[in-house]
Amino acid sequence: MKSGILFGAMAGASWGLVFLPPALLPSFSPLLLTCGRFLAYGILALMLLVPLYSRIKSKWQWQDLAGLLRLSLSSNIVYFLLLAGAVQRIGIAATSLIIGLLPLTITLLGRSEHNAPPLKRLFWPLLAVVAGMGCVNMEALSQAENAATDWLNPVLGLLMAFGGLASWSWYAKDNARCLEQTRFDSNEWSLLVGLVTGLIAAGIWAIASIVSPTSVTPAADADWTLFWLLNLVLALVSSWLGYMAWNACTRRLPLTLTGQMVVFETLFALFYGFAYLQRLPSPLEALSILLLVGGVLTSVRLHTQHKKNTTPSDSMEPGTVT
Repeated sequence: MKSGILFGAMAGASWGLVFLPPALLPSFSPLLLTCGRFLAYGILALMLLVPLYSRIKSKWQWQDLAGLLRLSLSSNIVYFLLLAGAVQRIGIAATSLIIGLLPLTITLLGRSEHNAPPLKRLFWPLLAVVAGMGCVNMEALSQAENAATDWLNPVLGLLMAFGGLASWSWYAKDNARCLEQTRFDSNEWSLLVGLVTGLIAAGIWAIASIVSPTSVTPAADADWTLFWLLNLVLALVSSWLGYMAWNACTRRLPLTLTGQMVVFETLFALFYGFAYLQRLPSPLEALSILLLVGGVLTSVRLHTQHKKNTTPSDSMEPGTVT
């Protein structure tokens, strides 16, 4: 459990970086940022898979492709496209508030696991996590711009945000099931997902260039060097290392606890944001950090107690043969 939590923190630290490139590259559209990031991820995955070819070939079964396609779309392409569309319509604050419900939705999806404590015992730590997410966005929401004059645009934004929430929640459960069945280790599975994601991203970029060239055409003074440099960092750290750590975390923790590891992404995103803006957290932001950390630590303690109380040695009847 300790190593699983450590891997969860590593994944959060890696994913927290993805909030910086949109701020550093305002002239690039969300679609172009998404395609660039995952195309770089695919190229990196291909390079790292070449030395592992013989090992991958010996384990490969064609039914793995269906799982890889599902995971590539749900965790990467579909999720980030919905996220970007929501941000454009209802803003970063409202979108992040909805996506911030991931720890709750993933925990609810994992409530039927045999190695998870009863959901009612997780009520208070989950409430602390949700309250912490609310505090993170409360100040931003109070200053949110309401420039939209029609009702359709914000409704579409809300639907996209909830669609992104559903997409990544479903990915977390589907990925846990795939990792239980696959013969690949966490690194190999992460690289295979990256390769498939890169191929999908390349196809989307090519189609968008024909159908809607403006969606993948930045301003004339766009900094392509910085674009590819940041995408290389995201491919190496946020995608490859982040998903490898998440896979290792998923293999070690029950889904009810794995979902709450997502709060590390929020915590590290806050830390990176404070460093980028060169300021300290406000009192409300500090309260949110305390609630998030407190909720996760309490949940860890409850899972540890549940694991001790349900070990085979405690549950077997006298005389049972192992």
